[in-house]
Amino acid sequence: TQAKSELKAWLSWATRCRLAPFKKLARTLKQRLDGVVRGMLDNRSNAYVEAMNGLLQQAKRAARGFRTARNFIAIAYLRMSKLKHLPSNPLERAVPKSNVLIHRCL
Repeated sequence: TQAKSELKAWLSWATRCRLAPFKKLARTLKQRLDGVVRGMLDNRSNAYVEAMNGLLQQAKRAARGFRTARNFIAIAYLRMSKLKHLPSNPLERAVPKSNVLIHRCL
């Protein structure tokens, strides 16, 4: 494909470049060439992974003061799952939005 041939041309230039970071990047990309080309052709983005990382960092900040890693993991799961039925205030009761189910929950 055109993407693969153009990437190979750039890798050829980068391996001959005098800058060590470019050489290192070229070696890494050569090792993962098929995956990189597939990602380019599929128009994939790492936005989803970055969003999850942001939520995880929020959970980490919120979990400060908890004593165990287990508590941090619980906070991370709660933050990342985006549950809609939980109250915003932890002292409120969790009530479903549907009026049909209210008599069962209270």
